[in-house]
Amino acid sequence: MEITIQRRLMAEFIGTFWLVFGGCGAAVFSAAFPQLGIGFLGVSFAFGLTVLTMAYAVGHISGGHFNPAVTLGLWAAGRCHNGHVVPYIIAQVVGGLVAAAALWAIASGKPDWIPGGFASNGYDALSPGKYSMAACFLAELILTFIFLMIITGTTSKGAAVGFAGIPIGLALTLIHLISIPITNTSVNPARSTAPALFAGGEYVSQLWLFWVAPIAGALIAGLVARVLYEHPDR
Repeated sequence: MEITIQRRLMAEFIGTFWLVFGGCGAAVFSAAFPQLGIGFLGVSFAFGLTVLTMAYAVGHISGGHFNPAVTLGLWAAGRCHNGHVVPYIIAQVVGGLVAAAALWAIASGKPDWIPGGFASNGYDALSPGKYSMAACFLAELILTFIFLMIITGTTSKGAAVGFAGIPIGLALTLIHLISIPITNTSVNPARSTAPALFAGGEYVSQLWLFWVAPIAGALIAGLVARVLYEHPDR
C-alpha cells in the first residue's frame, strides 16, 4: 500500500498523542498518588517507552518523528521532504493537544484533583529546581542536539537495521533523568505546548523557550549529521 501523506499524518498524530498521553499522564497521575512511588525515574521511563513503542508501531509509516524539533532536525539533515515539514508539525501539535485534553478530562474526574502545572515545562520560578532561563535554554539546546544525533546516527547507513527504536527510546529516558529537575524536560515543542495551554498563565508565556531551544539544537544536529553520517538512501 502506498504511504500517502494522510497515512503519514495519522501516524504522527497517533505517535505524538501517545507520547503526551503516556509521558505527561505518568507525571500527572503519579503526582496525584505519590504513594505509588514511580517518581521522576518512572516518568522518565514512561516517556522513553512511548517513543520506543510508537517507533515500532507507526515509525515505518511516517518515520516516527512525534516532535516538531525532530522533524526540523531531520529536514536540516536532508532526511525529511520539504512538503512534509509543516503538515507533520501541525499533526504533532494537534495530537499533543488532544492527548492533553484527554488527560485533563480523566484527571479532573478525581474530586480533589489540583492541576498545578499539569506536567508543563518552565524556567526560573516554574523550573522544578528553580534553574535560570539561561540554564534551561542551554540544557534544552544541548539535550535536543544529542537526541537528534542519536536519531540520525541510529538511522544512518551502516547502523544496525531494525533496532533504532531501542536506543532512541532509551535516549529519551536518559534525557528525562538529566533534565526533569531543570525544565521538567521538553526537547519537544508539541509536548510542551499541549499541557501548557491547559495550565495557562505563566506556563504559556514561557512556551517560547521550549520551541526555540529544542529547534535550535535540532537544526544544529541536522547540519552536523550531513557531514558525519552517510544518508541511508545513498
